[in-house]
Amino acid sequence: MKQLIQWPLLGLLLLGLAACQQEEASPSANAQTPAATPVNVVTLKAQAVTLTRSLPARTVALRKAEVRPQVNGIIEKRLFEEGAQVEADQHLYQIEPALFEANLANAEAGLVRARAALTTAKARETRYKNLLDDKAISRQEYDDALATFQQAQAEIQVQQAAVKTAQTNLGYTKVTAPIAGRIGKSNVTEGALVTAQQAAVMATIHQLDPIYVDIAQPSKELLALRKKIIDRELDQQSAPTVKLTLEDGSQYPLEGKLQFAEVDVDPSTGDVVLRAIMPNPEQLLLPGMFVRAEIIEGELDNAILAPQKGITFNRQGEASALVVNDNQQVEARQLKLGRAIGDNWLVQSGLEDGEQLIVAGLQKVSPGADVQIDQNQQQTAQGEQ
Repeated sequence: MKQLIQWPLLGLLLLGLAACQQEEASPSANAQTPAATPVNVVTLKAQAVTLTRSLPARTVALRKAEVRPQVNGIIEKRLFEEGAQVEADQHLYQIEPALFEANLANAEAGLVRARAALTTAKARETRYKNLLDDKAISRQEYDDALATFQQAQAEIQVQQAAVKTAQTNLGYTKVTAPIAGRIGKSNVTEGALVTAQQAAVMATIHQLDPIYVDIAQPSKELLALRKKIIDRELDQQSAPTVKLTLEDGSQYPLEGKLQFAEVDVDPSTGDVVLRAIMPNPEQLLLPGMFVRAEIIEGELDNAILAPQKGITFNRQGEASALVVNDNQQVEARQLKLGRAIGDNWLVQSGLEDGEQLIVAGLQKVSPGADVQIDQNQQQTAQGEQ
């Protein structure tokens, strides 16, 4: 009877042990075939990219004229409105002319006296010449008369020069604008004494339309740009355009052109000055303003732009990225990057046209892992033109 009871118990124990072994075997079988990790990708596309560079700059007047007196005197009148537009040769100041008018009258009287003396000297020279032919006078007497005549001729030229000088000085009592432009504040008033060639400026005129923009570019960047042009990596425009961002962050509505680059490097800053010319019909740009200049350097063909969120850097600053290959597996790529363009990096090497760059889910995958692309999140990389 005991033996009959033990056999059923042994069977139940064996069945329980088999069930436990099946439960333990089931998780290990599932671990051998893990599910693919979902990721978001961007499909890279080779495209033409316009390279631009934003640099600090300062505006400079096209022409600048400092008005100074050329004769001594008292300011009698100011004949312009401060801050107004003036034309070339416009009358700006009037210096008291009385003294210069007297000098002119004196010079003109000297010229009349010299002409009268010339008439007398000429008549004497003619008469003495006839007497010399008749041998009525000596040769010495004729030579003296001829010398007097020639001196009278020279005196005429001296007096004519004196008249011209007096006329010029009288004209300088009218201080005129040397160029057309906008005139600033007046530094002298009526009754002020001014002197010829004084250091103090009476007023300053700026010609503002168009206006220059002096741009400071590091010589290292200019050297790299020239190398790219020489190696024909860039299609450079004959006259690169320039756009401005004003001090308040707004965009200047008009475009200018780059004129030239300075031929030497500033040893204190290492910068090269680039000069652009900008239209300024509303005279919104004033001399001395600090702006940001965006220079279009050229166009790069077949460039690869990679979103910055898909690029990682190690402690040494080396860039890398993860892509999805044709087998839906992750591959690691070491990259060489150029400049940042918008939200993208310009890739010089490491990525090719049509490759799928992982931009989301990077922390969940590693090289060799199986992934599944989220088709709803798949995008194509686009660069700023």
